[in-house]
Amino acid sequence: MKIKTIEAIAVRLPMKKPVQMASETVAQAENVFVRIESDAGLVGWGEAAAAPTMTGETIAGMMAAIDLMQPKLIGRAAYDFAGATAAMDMQLYGNSGAKAAIDMALHDLVGRASGRPVYALFGAKARSRMPVLAVIGSEDAAADLHEAQARWNAGYRAFKIKVGLSSPEADAVRTMMLCQELKGQAQGGETCLVCADANQGFSVDDALIFVRGVGDCGLDFFEQPVSAHDLDGMSRIAATTKVPIGADEGVHSLDDITRHHERKAARGVSLKAIKLGGLSRLFAASRLCGQLGMQVNISCKTGETSLASAAAMHLAAVAPAIAWGLTVTSSGLAEDVTATPLRIDGGHIEVPEQPGLGIDVDEHRLRRRQYEFKRVA
Repeated sequence: MKIKTIEAIAVRLPMKKPVQMASETVAQAENVFVRIESDAGLVGWGEAAAAPTMTGETIAGMMAAIDLMQPKLIGRAAYDFAGATAAMDMQLYGNSGAKAAIDMALHDLVGRASGRPVYALFGAKARSRMPVLAVIGSEDAAADLHEAQARWNAGYRAFKIKVGLSSPEADAVRTMMLCQELKGQAQGGETCLVCADANQGFSVDDALIFVRGVGDCGLDFFEQPVSAHDLDGMSRIAATTKVPIGADEGVHSLDDITRHHERKAARGVSLKAIKLGGLSRLFAASRLCGQLGMQVNISCKTGETSLASAAAMHLAAVAPAIAWGLTVTSSGLAEDVTATPLRIDGGHIEVPEQPGLGIDVDEHRLRRRQYEFKRVA
């Protein structure tokens, strides 16, 4: 089975409500979908969100990158994932989101062609039903407590609190209140994961104020407190607190994971396909973390649909461990690209068993949200 056509489709999708983070507020999702058709007439789909502050990629940049790379991929064997990755890397440096969308579509295509779910292309399933992190974030502690309680009542047992939104002192108070409230409800050996994510929003001094403020409230980890490239700052923060520090925006490769480990800058990482360049590299990263004794969170970027969320689920199903949980973001969209979106039941999600990613993209829905943009000559 060979690759016949590759089409990139730029889409804007509405959010149910804006998601506030330190570096941006996401009011609508801007994503690129990749449609790959084989010479046998089968179709596979991939997706990547624009993430200028994480991967450096915009919609226009990803569309241009896919246009540039596709001539080197047409006619290749669809199942040669490593060969496709090498061909893309030879053609273009970086552009990990664009490459991830193509890689995801190839895995979906091969899974559909072989009658296997994508996780089975990587090995034996380690878990089927997984807790989903509920993302909580505003500058209003009372509103956050109300939302957290509603999520708890709905069955969620894993939570991510967005910080870097206010002063470190105020964020610490809000985080401590939420953490104590949520942890206090866990009974009878029930586990509850609570983390905070600054999305690079603090200076080192502010991050130190924050970790001193939260004290020993039970926070499970503190993600990307400072700039992605500030390993010295990450190491300094990690050395002064018992709260495990996690890296997100600072991890784009296996070498990045190793550097964080060697510098004692992080005790775990958040792995995203768009940062690493595809599902195969995400799986390799999860295995490396297992070898190094680092914790793993597998995550989608805010505003990714059921398609990319399903891809994250498949990889979470086969990763050696996901002690820091799974973050899928499709439930935050007011409109998805499938008639049967992923269903979160009692704060948990089941990995699809259908061939490929298990998501049937509705092309009519997708193309209704397609938009044109000015191409740069």
